[in-house]
Amino acid sequence: MKAEGGRRKGSTPVTGHRSPVNAFIALGSNLGDPARQIRTALRALAALPKTRFVRQSTLYRNPPAGGLDQPEFVNAVAQIETRIGPRELLDRLLEIERGQGRVRDYPNAPRTLDLDIVLYGDQVVRDPGLIIPHPRMLERAFVLVPLAEIAPGVVVPGTGRVADLLRNVNASGMTKLENQETVG
Repeated sequence: MKAEGGRRKGSTPVTGHRSPVNAFIALGSNLGDPARQIRTALRALAALPKTRFVRQSTLYRNPPAGGLDQPEFVNAVAQIETRIGPRELLDRLLEIERGQGRVRDYPNAPRTLDLDIVLYGDQVVRDPGLIIPHPRMLERAFVLVPLAEIAPGVVVPGTGRVADLLRNVNASGMTKLENQETVG
C-alpha cells in the first residue's frame, strides 16, 4: 500500500525517521578545557533539530586509550531522542566537532572534541565512514562506564546488556569529576 509521495505506507523517509529513535553519543576531549568542551558539546546536542536531549552521564577523567603520551581525557555519554537519520546525525556531530576546533592531524591525536554515535536504537549500520554500534565501544571503559550509568539495561545489538558488558573492561583509571553541571 502506497502513501502520499509514492512511499510504501509505514516506510521511513530517506532523510530521517517518523518515530523518534534513542541514540547514545559518546563525548571526549583532552585539549583546552576538556570539561568545558564537553559541556558546550552537550548544549549543542540539546539544540539539534528534530532532537530531544534526554539525559547525560557524569563527566569522567581518564587516561588516554592505548597508553599514548598525551593529556588525560574527560568523557561522558548523552542520550538523545531524535528523528534525524544516522548519517545526518553523524554529519551534525562532525559540524559540532569542527565548531569546537577539532582538527584531525593523525589517528588518536589529542582533540578538542570527539563525538561518536555508539548506539542508534537497535540498528546495526555498516556504511563507509559509519559503523553502529561503535566498533570499539566494547573495549572502552570510558564509553561503557558512563553508558551504564544512564542506561544499564540497553542492549548492544548482537552483544548484550550494557551492565553485563561493563564487567569485561578495566575501569580502574576512571574518576568522576567534581562540580557536575547538567544540560536540559
